Amino acid sequence: MENNSIDYKMCIREKDRMILRDLARKQMSYARSDRNKALETEWYRHRRFEEGRPMILIEMDTFEHEIIPNRLKCESEFARKIEAHIYRQFLNYELFEDDKVVRDYFPIHWQTWFHLFDTIIEVDHPASDGDSGLGHQFKHVMANLREDMPNLKASTFGVDKEGTLAYKAAVEDIIGDILPVKLIGSGLYAVPTQELVHFMGMENMFLAMYDTPDLLKDLLDRIADDYIAYFRFLEQEDLLMTTTGNQHLGQGTLCYNQELPVEKEHFVSTDLWGFLDSQETVGISPAMYGEFIFPAYEKIAKEYGLLSYGCCEPVHEIWDDYLSSIKNLRNISISPWCDETYMGERLQGKKVIYHRKPSPNYLGVDVRLKEDEVRAHIKKTWEAARGCQLEFAQRDVYTIHNNPDKVKRFVEIIREVCR
Repeated sequence: MENNSIDYKMCIREKDRMILRDLARKQMSYARSDRNKALETEWYRHRRFEEGRPMILIEMDTFEHEIIPNRLKCESEFARKIEAHIYRQFLNYELFEDDKVVRDYFPIHWQTWFHLFDTIIEVDHPASDGDSGLGHQFKHVMANLREDMPNLKASTFGVDKEGTLAYKAAVEDIIGDILPVKLIGSGLYAVPTQELVHFMGMENMFLAMYDTPDLLKDLLDRIADDYIAYFRFLEQEDLLMTTTGNQHLGQGTLCYNQELPVEKEHFVSTDLWGFLDSQETVGISPAMYGEFIFPAYEKIAKEYGLLSYGCCEPVHEIWDDYLSSIKNLRNISISPWCDETYMGERLQGKKVIYHRKPSPNYLGVDVRLKEDEVRAHIKKTWEAARGCQLEFAQRDVYTIHNNPDKVKRFVEIIREVCR
């Protein structure tokens, strides 16, 4: 059993409390603004597949180390954690002016876990000037399916309700009278091939397709079943909540929609958005994807109310024969490695969001934005996605060279091109 409970019955410095309360007021002010309310209206319009402008989101997670730490004023670790989380709620709105909506509450998620086959895969990070860096290597625990599959344990999952509620109460005590503290849900998440590569490595996974094809199919089916068992656990514990508004969906977008239930006494997985991707299988043919991967993915997809599919993999190669058959698909990733024109032709007039991920190079490589190159890149997407419901999610940018104005200008260019 996993328990992340922390004793939050601690003293917080009055100075820190005042800093947090001022930030909470600032967030609430943004949330109540006319501009913010208009953004939410736009998201619902967008997800009703009505005509209008593309939506734009900047994912700050990968470069927030250049944005948040130098803003933090609190002294205690606990206060700084809350402070950083409040900043995450409104810095997009304040600095980039993209379409991320500011919440009128402080969001908290249930502290749940899912350990496939009751195993936590260790990760090695190379030492580099005192910083772990981005490079890493997973310590694989499986190589030969014939030898290793019989020894796999049952997957484990659980929730630390006590720890979650203690944290919620502690935050409420500090800012709850200004900014409500709210437990929220998010889209369900399953990435079977990523789990498998972490367990055995990509080379071993590919070799297993040749050496032990039936065992690999059985293993992927078992992974799918274990994810579904985890979903059943979340249902039984009443941990599922609506995914119809400003909740995280995955792949850099939000859950806004009016197809799924907003309120219900007891939510089940088919009431929610869900996410799947299979970036690890770009090295196999579409036919092999269909034989080995798609059956397990299709099984999981049926457990969702609506499906968002894909991350960096080029989905055009598996669209016609496989992904296009998924009836609850509403969002598909068009990555920098995807054939934009091909997918634009396939999605015209369909109720599937053309979820475009521009290349991260334009924001992340050069100190100064090369505006003409950005325009050309976005114009190509704008032309390819004619007749589609288009949204942009800029992800995987690891540095903006400490220049938030560059990000704001990037958003402005997208809006200028897509008129």
